[in-house]
Amino acid sequence: MTLVLQGHDRHADRILDVVRNGMTDPGNEVVTRSWIRCLNEYQLHPERPREPAIISNAAMQSRFERQADVIECARYEMTTLYQQLGDADSAVVLTDTDGAIVHMVSSPEFAAEAAPLGLRVGAVWSEREAGTNGMGTCLASGAPVSIRRDDHFFSQFTSLTCSAVPVFDPSGEIAAVLDVTSRSSLMQQHLLVLLGMTARMIENRLIDRRFSNAHPLHFHSRPEFVYTLHEGKLAVDGDGRILAANRSALFQLGLQSVDEVRSRRIEDLFQTSLEDMLQRSSSSSFHPVVTYRANAALRFFAVARQPASEAAPAPSRSARSIGSSMTVAPPAGLPNGTVATRPAAPRPPRGGSCPGGITFKDSRLANHLETARRVIARQTPILLRGETGAGKEVFAKAVHEGSPHAHGNFVAVNCASLPETLIESELFGYRAGAFTGAQRTGRRGKILQADGGTLFLDEIADMPLELQARLLRVLDERQVTPLGTEETHPVDFQLISASHGHLPDLVREGRFREDLYYRLAGIELTLPPLRDRADKRELIHGLLATESGGDGVLSTEAERLLLDYAWPGNIRQLRHVLRSAAALADGKPIVREHLPSLFIEGAPTVAHKPAVVAPPMPAAGAASAISFSGGPAAEAHEAEAAPEPALPKLNPIQANERQVLLQMLEQHRWNVSNVAKALDVSRNTLYRKLHKLHIEISHPER
Repeated sequence: MTLVLQGHDRHADRILDVVRNGMTDPGNEVVTRSWIRCLNEYQLHPERPREPAIISNAAMQSRFERQADVIECARYEMTTLYQQLGDADSAVVLTDTDGAIVHMVSSPEFAAEAAPLGLRVGAVWSEREAGTNGMGTCLASGAPVSIRRDDHFFSQFTSLTCSAVPVFDPSGEIAAVLDVTSRSSLMQQHLLVLLGMTARMIENRLIDRRFSNAHPLHFHSRPEFVYTLHEGKLAVDGDGRILAANRSALFQLGLQSVDEVRSRRIEDLFQTSLEDMLQRSSSSSFHPVVTYRANAALRFFAVARQPASEAAPAPSRSARSIGSSMTVAPPAGLPNGTVATRPAAPRPPRGGSCPGGITFKDSRLANHLETARRVIARQTPILLRGETGAGKEVFAKAVHEGSPHAHGNFVAVNCASLPETLIESELFGYRAGAFTGAQRTGRRGKILQADGGTLFLDEIADMPLELQARLLRVLDERQVTPLGTEETHPVDFQLISASHGHLPDLVREGRFREDLYYRLAGIELTLPPLRDRADKRELIHGLLATESGGDGVLSTEAERLLLDYAWPGNIRQLRHVLRSAAALADGKPIVREHLPSLFIEGAPTVAHKPAVVAPPMPAAGAASAISFSGGPAAEAHEAEAAPEPALPKLNPIQANERQVLLQMLEQHRWNVSNVAKALDVSRNTLYRKLHKLHIEISHPER
């Protein structure tokens, strides 16, 4: 089938009549204005067609380098959009701000047919070169456009329909244009919506990429929209100054441009500070917390996080590997397509350190890291075992950053902190309307997000048995089926799992599938607890430098106390202790008085480890020492307990409840699910109680 239609003389006459006679179509003003520009400004003529200019490969090199981060952020989203369309006679195209195509996804057949028209990488589709078209007219108007068949200025393009939207960079300027070109003659409003959503995902990725050292702050007026495409996102530096904002953030804050928010402080926008938001977000296990608009009664739900860990140094990429035409078969035959590939990232040196002050200079850890990087390069799954807080997630990130998939996402899922009803949708995703409360646009699950990267399943032992079967199928077939749909999506990811418990024991008890265990444990590595690590001194000083901003200094006595302490909470506990000590010292050397948590009665040390006396296990439904609703059960202990010195805000009842909960958490190795079952309450109820009693269950160092 040819892409060029006859009758170009009639097409040219129509354009000339509209422009010369001022016959503006009220419903097609964008096209009319474009025709006027083509005739009057660019001196083009519809009777003298011209193909888009083609830039040589050598000349495209600088363009690929300038657009490298935009292309990298757009690659995955473009492929996902192409698969969603399910149209073999279409192409998803990305151009730079001059209209030059820098990346394209299409079927091999359509790419071959469209190439003679200039629909290929290196072709320039600005209005000046190609007349009225989706990509060029979107650039000229700075807004989404649909150019259907006869809307094109030149007749050789009238068999095509183009829909395009601008992609904005973190400064609010147009960074690229995202376009879908197809043979369809139908209205493209639905396609503009899909394109707009994809553009926003690319923009959010671009903020994360360009401000990887900043604190991301997610917010929305409705809590269910946090962590979704509709959320507002801010990038905030360590001093609380805003560096970037996405379009949703500007809309929700009633602002028109990024310039209105850049360099302002968090306190100028919300009734909170960055430090407060980080603390509350951590205490709530990074579920949205309430805050209010500064000088207004508008309520928002927000989450602030620590900066993303810096990835391994990016490999140098050739022009072809950055800007390329990716041809894939129609979705049903995707494995037969030809996909552009990228070279593997170089591996960091053996041992060494990670961002955030974490080191791997302990010989066992260094050997484990080298082993893990070697086996994961052969697509062997890794199972990590270690005490809570021992740094399993940090270790997994280090493995990812030295692996062939380092260019992809590192996606972590804590199976213990997610309600059982949400684990399935979080892992596998769902289509729009799949269940009550589902996002209108659907959601791509964690497994799809990890495509091309690494999936880290923390506390895998807490995954329900019925979901273990679904996970096993995904691992065997390397395909995922979102909830509410029968469509399957091929995935390629590295798998790292972790548990503080011994999975073979759970297998024998019938609480974990034996076949899944052998699928996860391609190699099983045990991470040493902090008290047994040989690099404890380097770790302490590295974390102190991070937590104090480089100003922390330990006295000889304080260093000895930290080295001798048993650290039952491992790296997580150490980080909290150093953070508090740095704040108490306020720039002065840290001494014994700045480490009060090490001298709480019953605190373990290396020299003396008193046994922890666990409270009796409450009967089902009982709350003899813990009240989840207040009343007589709490009053019965008022005379027995005294408030903890470090927590003056707690009354005697709360102090006793806190002590009992801490003992139960220790007894259950800080597994919230098991504690909730022992108390016969839901995990959400228990999380609220823990937050109220100032017990942190965040897991930043796993």
